[in-house]
Amino acid sequence: MLAVAVLAAGKGTRMKSALPKVLQPLAGATLVERVLSSCDALHPERRILIVGHQAERVERELQGHSGLEYVLQQPQNGTGHAVQQLLEPLGDFQGDLLVLNGDVPLLRPETLTSLVEQHRASGAAVTLLTARLADPTGYGRVFADAAGAVSAIVEHRDCNDEQRRNSLTNAGIYCFNWQQLAAVLPLLTTDNDQGELYLTDTVALLEPAMHREVADADEITGINDRLQLSQCEAVLQDRLRRHWMAEGVTFTDPASCTLSEDSRFGRDVVVEPQCHFRGASRIGDGCRIGPGCLIEDSLLGAEVSVVYSVLRQARVADGCAIGPFAQLRPGSEVGEHCHIGNFVEVKNSTLAAGVKVNHLSYIGDADLGAGVNVGAGTITANYDGVNKHRTVVGAGSKTGANSVLVAPIRLGDNVTVGAGSTLTRDVPAGALALGRARQLVKENWSGPAPNP
Repeated sequence: MLAVAVLAAGKGTRMKSALPKVLQPLAGATLVERVLSSCDALHPERRILIVGHQAERVERELQGHSGLEYVLQQPQNGTGHAVQQLLEPLGDFQGDLLVLNGDVPLLRPETLTSLVEQHRASGAAVTLLTARLADPTGYGRVFADAAGAVSAIVEHRDCNDEQRRNSLTNAGIYCFNWQQLAAVLPLLTTDNDQGELYLTDTVALLEPAMHREVADADEITGINDRLQLSQCEAVLQDRLRRHWMAEGVTFTDPASCTLSEDSRFGRDVVVEPQCHFRGASRIGDGCRIGPGCLIEDSLLGAEVSVVYSVLRQARVADGCAIGPFAQLRPGSEVGEHCHIGNFVEVKNSTLAAGVKVNHLSYIGDADLGAGVNVGAGTITANYDGVNKHRTVVGAGSKTGANSVLVAPIRLGDNVTVGAGSTLTRDVPAGALALGRARQLVKENWSGPAPNP
């Protein structure tokens, strides 16, 4: 059996944030969510979060994750003290305990799998994850033989000059035999510079102690401040871009683009500079995105072009052209081969195949039939000051420039709306609708008479 404990009690003072550190966002997910997802492949029988600072907020943010147990650490007196809080909830547990840190979000699932497998195969009391760093300053040094048996862990400040030349460092990730760990946890003392109980000190009390060296040192990077958060973001973004380029996506300027892990791309997609993908976006085969786009929780079919535009919770069918400078807001459903042009906003509307809205228009709470042509500056006036109302435009209809359709209103098929019209009543199929003020011309006009 396997239990996973995530240390998530810290405040994260150096983040200078109202958010607990473990709730800081990284590529679309919180730090602690990333840590939890890294051990999903292990299918642990128990998943425990050790919480402290803003514990209720952490629990609230994670309420969508089933099967989590919470243990309160109050006050926070070190990593050893945190794990001591498990003595009661895991009192009768028989198996291994994997201890993770809520601010170390880059661990790969395969790394944790190999750590647990090695621990079980070796019969060790504890197996710790280690990494070789080019600059190990500040990290505890791990001393081990060729077989991986650990003889000592020495904190940086306690190392002599020769010991500091050792680049093998402790990552703070452990797999314990729980029963053996539980026996030594009460023996920890605060006899150190920080006056805290360190989980590291249990390694000297457990035998045998083994280590597994991680191949990519970036995996064990912890986050204590905004700079480290940005560095982890860069590592994660590089991983995501490399993955999708290997799957057939072209990024013309990879470093300028960001992705979420839930975004998916088809083959032969081209992403130009300064494009950002958020949430569970799906980009179909042969799409060309950018430059300068934000696509969030949106679904794009095949061969869609989007330029300098923002799409949020929108669905766009095959062969559409969006932009430049268009915005598709939540609830936008765009049919095949539509054109949404410059400075057009669409919200909570359904556009059937072949609709063209090419310039300077607002389409809100509307249903446009196949082949509708929306003239420049057309607006659906959907709000009466209290409620939103719907506009329906039949197939093949067209509106002239600067038309206003005051909802609720229904235009039949093949209706023509004269330029500059404001319509407030339904229009039958095949009609011409005009709603202009009468033009008045005064010849030989010299202007208003001056005041006496």
